[in-house]
Amino acid sequence: MSRFSDEFPQAEGLVYLNHAAVSPWPRRSAEAVARFAQENVQQGARHYPAWLTVEQRLRERLSRLLNAPSTDDIALVKNTSEALSFVAFGLDWADGDEVVISAEEFPSNRIVWEALAPQGVRVVKVDLNQPDPEAALLAACGPRTRLLAISAVQYASGLKMDLPRLGRGCQELDVLFCVDAIQQLGAAPFDVQAYECDFAMADGHKWMLGPEGLGVFYCRAELRPRLRLQEYGWHMVQHMGDYSRDSWAPAESARRFECGSPNILGTMALEASLGLLEEVGMENVQSAIQQRIDQLITGIEALPGARIHSPLAVQRRAGIFSFNVEGKDSIALQQRLMAEGVICIPRGKGVRFSPHFYTSEQTVDRALSIVRRLSA
Repeated sequence: MSRFSDEFPQAEGLVYLNHAAVSPWPRRSAEAVARFAQENVQQGARHYPAWLTVEQRLRERLSRLLNAPSTDDIALVKNTSEALSFVAFGLDWADGDEVVISAEEFPSNRIVWEALAPQGVRVVKVDLNQPDPEAALLAACGPRTRLLAISAVQYASGLKMDLPRLGRGCQELDVLFCVDAIQQLGAAPFDVQAYECDFAMADGHKWMLGPEGLGVFYCRAELRPRLRLQEYGWHMVQHMGDYSRDSWAPAESARRFECGSPNILGTMALEASLGLLEEVGMENVQSAIQQRIDQLITGIEALPGARIHSPLAVQRRAGIFSFNVEGKDSIALQQRLMAEGVICIPRGKGVRFSPHFYTSEQTVDRALSIVRRLSA
């Protein structure tokens, strides 16, 4: 992936292994935003229709990235939490209904379901630390289960879920299937049709290499009318732009979830970033990330007292690698790594590294060298 190294002109000495949190932008994204800013300074919104053309390209790129049936299934949202809230507070619940989640979910995919308690909804949490986590999740679905919500990749451990199996199981059980895709989308191929997703969502600022404040919400077409809308405005109506019309109805497309003015600034950046990922190819992105994960596994396994908390089986690996060193406080170790220019974060039981496709072998070698020195 050396031919893309110019896209990431990072500071000298920086070892960036934090893509599962917030990613650096590629050069082309920064340049797209700079051009947009300069155009605003000089001409304001004179070329607004051209901006909407970029927005449409973004919808098309996101549709391909998710393998959605149509761009009509794609809504541009502020973040994953907003999209999850559209689902949680859009469905009609009855007292005693249940939602099944994992016991190690990121707060975004836990709090939103717990917030339904006043409506009598019960959240069932399943421990994934067992030989067959998918079987455990599906076994937890009882006669009152309405929805199974799961992260495609668990944020702390990096456990990659078998989404096709979960999707099939939910179909058989007549349970809605909601996937928080934030730790897979942009790091590996994703397919809402193959996974039989009812809903999927992700922010753009992690593996998609975009800015904070712009994400994607996929909603299966036949389910859109079932979600009670929470937000209203000029942008979410079927006849958008006809400001003199007295009557209105929500857009038939997923635009019904976009109540007001779009985030054009974020659109410029994310569209450019996804253009880079498409140029590389998602299979190549996934392969490059796994090469760096292999390198981290080999290096940390050789470190005395080190313990890896992420899956070692290839089919279970994602872009997240978590470890700790016996006798070393993980938070203190992470802080010392940060001081040495290794950008990472404490998560779960240890320090979390998350390389992307452009992360070089030399970058990972430098990180491992610093870990060895600080762990001595």
